[in-house]
Amino acid sequence: MARIALDLAHAYRADPQQDSDYALLPLQMVFEDGGAYALLGPSGCGKTTMLNIISGLLQPSQGTVLFDGRDVTRATPQQRNIAQVFQFPVVYDTMTVAENLAFPLRNRNVPQAQIDQRVGQIAEMLEMSGQLNQRAANLSADAKQKISLGRGLVRPDVSAVLFDEPLTVIDPHLKWQLRRKLKQIHRELKLTLIYVTHDQVEALTFAEQVVVMTRGRAVQTGSAAALFERPRHTFVGNFIGSPGMNFLPAEAVDGVLRIAGRALPLPPGLPSGALKLGVRPEYLRLATAEAAGALPFTADKLQDLGTHVMLTANAADQVVKARLGPDAALPRVGERVWLQVLGTHTCFYRDEELVEPAP
Repeated sequence: MARIALDLAHAYRADPQQDSDYALLPLQMVFEDGGAYALLGPSGCGKTTMLNIISGLLQPSQGTVLFDGRDVTRATPQQRNIAQVFQFPVVYDTMTVAENLAFPLRNRNVPQAQIDQRVGQIAEMLEMSGQLNQRAANLSADAKQKISLGRGLVRPDVSAVLFDEPLTVIDPHLKWQLRRKLKQIHRELKLTLIYVTHDQVEALTFAEQVVVMTRGRAVQTGSAAALFERPRHTFVGNFIGSPGMNFLPAEAVDGVLRIAGRALPLPPGLPSGALKLGVRPEYLRLATAEAAGALPFTADKLQDLGTHVMLTANAADQVVKARLGPDAALPRVGERVWLQVLGTHTCFYRDEELVEPAP
């Protein structure tokens, strides 16, 4: 395994002049030895570009890639000792499951006894011990992708194992099982794992640290709890969560916070001027007109989802969603409803970046 340090930028066109010319804007990032990371973001945000730079399939147009302090910017994937698992299964149909899993080890002249031991260990982790003697050609796409995962994991000496959306072709129920298996394998083998996905559930359930990316920028790196509770950028607040964070334009002026034509108590430490209030649907609560920090809305829609009711409401053309318990005293559509927008979980943003209250 290796500690991977990036200090780079990348553009696919020569002589980039503006941010939009870059696939990856200048960044500095460290993946610690033995960590489990996810690169999360929409298509085109730069996550696969970053993965390919780490693997050596792509050289950055600017900057360096260090493995344990050693400059590998121009080194090949083989020289970096990287294992990579791609979106679609790459297996040898004429080989058995055992032969496919053993292939990376045989290429490195590992003794047969060690090959047998390691193949058995990985097959057991992937619940494929009973299929070791089956030819890959006769297996389902799900099973073939499990072989691809196993081939990425079978080498104990790799610097890192990189996954590029490896569960896209997997049955939804099996996805959950494989995410759980990958997490278990990481705990047992202590490999450095970097996982690219656009699926927040995959990222948040698999990784210890998630790198959220948009438009070539890594806007926040953190645990699932940190990304949910304190998104440092409005993109993170909107992208993480289902539905994402509610945002309301606000202004701190004359010692009060003005939102939707109403004056609310100004939270301590906030700077004056234009702000954006962010609060997640999970933390919007029904309130009374007398409650400090509450605003009136009009109830537009109620969706009973069994475990909770999703309320959609608006005030001055600003739409919010509130996730309410099934036993809440629900309003009727068209009625006025008061919602508590200020609380310990409320965040404030300026120029899309989180504002930390002054002490």
